[in-house]
Amino acid sequence: MNRRPPRRFPCSTTPYVPILIPHRSNPVLKSTRNMLWLLAMLFCNWLFIRTGTSSTVSTRPDFVKIGAILSFNSSIGKVAKVALETAVEDVNSNPAVLNGTKLSLTMQDTKLSSGFLGIVEALRFMENDTVAIIGPQHSVMAHVISHIANELQVPLLSFAATDPTLNSLQFPYFVRTTQSDLFQMAAVVDIVGYYEWRDVIAIYVDDDHGRNGVVALGDKLADNRCKISYKAPLNPKLSREDITKTLVKVALMESRVIVLHIYATWGLEVLDAAWDMGMMGSGYVWIATDWLSTVLDTESSLPSSAMDRMQGVLTLRMHTPDSELKRKFVSGWSKLTAAKSDNGLFGLNSYGLYAYDTVMLLAQALDAFLNQRENISFSNDPSLSEFRGGNLHIDNMSIFDEGNHLLNSILQVNITGVTGQIKFTSNGNLMHPAYEVINVVGKGMRTIGYWSNSSGRLSVVPPEKLNIKTNSDHLYGVIWPGQTTQKPRGWVFSSNGRQLRVGVPNLVSFREFVFRVGNSDIFHGYCIEVFLAAVELLPYALPYKFIPFGDGHSNPVKTDLLYKITTDDFDAVVGDITITTNRTKIVDFTQPYVESGLVVVAPVQKLNSSVWAFLRPFTVMMWCVTGIFFLVVGAVIWILERRSNDVFQGHPRKQFVTTVWFSFSTLFFAHREKVESTLGRFVLIIWLSAVLILNSSYTASLTSILTVEKLSSPIKGIESLITSNDPIGYQHGTFVENYLTEEYNIQKNRLVSLNSEEEYEKALKDGPKNGGVAAIVDMRAYMELFLSTRCEFSIVGQEFTKLGWGFAFPRDSPLAVDLSTAILKLSENGDLQKIHDKWLAGKACSSEGTKEDVDRLPLKSFWGLFLLCGSTFLLALLLYIIKLVIQYVRLSRRSSPTDNNSRPVPSFFKFMVEKEEDVHDHHHDIEEEGKSGSKRRY
Repeated sequence: MNRRPPRRFPCSTTPYVPILIPHRSNPVLKSTRNMLWLLAMLFCNWLFIRTGTSSTVSTRPDFVKIGAILSFNSSIGKVAKVALETAVEDVNSNPAVLNGTKLSLTMQDTKLSSGFLGIVEALRFMENDTVAIIGPQHSVMAHVISHIANELQVPLLSFAATDPTLNSLQFPYFVRTTQSDLFQMAAVVDIVGYYEWRDVIAIYVDDDHGRNGVVALGDKLADNRCKISYKAPLNPKLSREDITKTLVKVALMESRVIVLHIYATWGLEVLDAAWDMGMMGSGYVWIATDWLSTVLDTESSLPSSAMDRMQGVLTLRMHTPDSELKRKFVSGWSKLTAAKSDNGLFGLNSYGLYAYDTVMLLAQALDAFLNQRENISFSNDPSLSEFRGGNLHIDNMSIFDEGNHLLNSILQVNITGVTGQIKFTSNGNLMHPAYEVINVVGKGMRTIGYWSNSSGRLSVVPPEKLNIKTNSDHLYGVIWPGQTTQKPRGWVFSSNGRQLRVGVPNLVSFREFVFRVGNSDIFHGYCIEVFLAAVELLPYALPYKFIPFGDGHSNPVKTDLLYKITTDDFDAVVGDITITTNRTKIVDFTQPYVESGLVVVAPVQKLNSSVWAFLRPFTVMMWCVTGIFFLVVGAVIWILERRSNDVFQGHPRKQFVTTVWFSFSTLFFAHREKVESTLGRFVLIIWLSAVLILNSSYTASLTSILTVEKLSSPIKGIESLITSNDPIGYQHGTFVENYLTEEYNIQKNRLVSLNSEEEYEKALKDGPKNGGVAAIVDMRAYMELFLSTRCEFSIVGQEFTKLGWGFAFPRDSPLAVDLSTAILKLSENGDLQKIHDKWLAGKACSSEGTKEDVDRLPLKSFWGLFLLCGSTFLLALLLYIIKLVIQYVRLSRRSSPTDNNSRPVPSFFKFMVEKEEDVHDHHHDIEEEGKSGSKRRY
């Protein structure tokens, strides 16, 4: 390979003092004095060479070449040109920045974003040993030049290319020294969400800058469950005619929230055309990306007519925190433009601040780079040798040998500039991106708030002063297009003047919900009146017309009606439409206005005539446990009273009868047996309290059973229907058929389609044996209406789904949200209940159901009461046994086992069954015998 040796920047060489050797014919050699002088000269030369070589092998270069590519006549370019020149002067005038090395800046004009000229200028820089390029200004150009930078290893620092995709791994030598559009679009999305809009229209220039920015916008909107409803691309070389054609299409769209992501060159032209078309009036929302704030910051001489045509527009500006450096730079801007610009005076925009900091960043990185490697070398790219000899001299372009080291130094910079902290994240973006939200009002702009990526929310407080504990978003008031302060709705109907086509099922049953008046398009009923009341609460007029769906002879299939929305035959569906999972996949529903699940209705019979009705207040287990406790309390009282109470003594049969009689007589508080012991009375008090509670509960339950009509059915609910093989009825056109077959695996041949209340009644009366059905499965709302005049049927079992009715609209329709809000208002103010009472209340029969065990009292209801009684019985018995043990021990001590004349102490069990008076007599005899024996011994 014909690779030329590395070229190095000129460096100052080590000072060299030549060694003077006298000519051999010089007579001074013969003199000792002259010889000493010669040796001294040789030693000084050797010492000078040694010390000089060891300390100054090489030094920094005197200057370093950098380039800049921008459009001198653009709003960004002319500001950046002045800022770059000023920054270079500040660096070169301060030796502490680069320790004596100076920057040599060469700027090239790309003539208003000409991509071809930008490429040519970049190639020219590569011929001149340039270590870094500042720019390009435009994202489209940055994509192309980044490939060149990758090949030649020259860092490319752009202060204005905001395309998010430039941060990809494809362009390692591209360094963005400004904010990415990824964050700007996040701010736009948060503004859209703050004002509760869901759809936006994106107008953008159809190049890398516009397309990639809009892709980022769409992704962020999707994260917030919003979307771009229409994309309107513009040719990068557009004309006024192209703008007008695009805006005509936008005006026909439903959304009125427009995001304008375009170059400043054409941005004002788009807003001017929108004004001429009436699209800057009330109802519209225009959100311009930061191109508009850049123009307004820079061009102070815009005509008043141009300002009048952009009133109410929202725009963004990159936020740079206030600091002493920034104030000093801003205050001297007028002098700088007067001295360095041929375009007259103009303002300073955010890109000018980032351009200034780009030079400062590069200088800091170069200083760190030169501290580590003082040599800067370039070498020819061997892959370009095949182009040698051409007129373009492409083979003269050089590779920056240390380019990757300089790139690393750039990415590690951490300084404070006029834009604040300059530091890069791991993905190549600047730290702490933030934007100002601006409203164009009057002759200028007004900041209404801030957005920062670190907090992820909107605030009226600058990000550097924001308290992170504050969670709520907030912006100052906005003057919207049309000079109104009322927040625009954000959408209109897509076709001007067209009424909303509302599909309504033409029902033949349950007409209280929906019914058609003759053959007209007039409908009445509960569902219709709820819809009309909700429409009245909307903050705007909603033109609509009802369109019947169905032949009028059988109920229409509701799913087919909903599919008419997807085919654009209807704009909405109003009626008794159940909200199900499958249906929500094709349409959007409003908030439910009826809560109604599926129930089972079956024939029932009365239970009042049963001769055993008096046993139904308690369950079987409750009766058994209660009886056992009656016997237990008798046994406990017998144990506690037998030794001291004559009533519970005598023949065993007598004792048994007395105990049983005493137990059950406590049920009526009619016991005549006197309880004498303290423990017995304690037990009896607790038990009589429990009996009182049981009596009261039994009486209340029996009263309910005998006074309220109870019904019975062999079908107990959906579970018994599933296990049987009986036919099941359902309403034709509803989702019930698919639900029963898919969720409960009921065979379709068991399902019978019915159309009207009369068919319901006939099928239930006929029953399965006569061609009818065993039960009907339908929504509770229908069944309550059906049962209101048919008391021989009733709901059996529990409601086994939780569903509701709602109005249907196309997916992502804003009308669904607005009507949901209106339905909630109807519910809160009581109007929804009034409409319900008007159409559905005041009927004859009740549909409480046939749950036979509802009024029967189970054991678990009295578990605590029985536990209390049982614990009392056990405690009394325990205390009684302790008392007996104490008495037995005392008796044992008084008896003398050595005395042959004394009677032995009886066993404990014999002691327990003895009467208390016999025990006392026994004690007395022992004491008397003890006294007699003492006298005889004496």
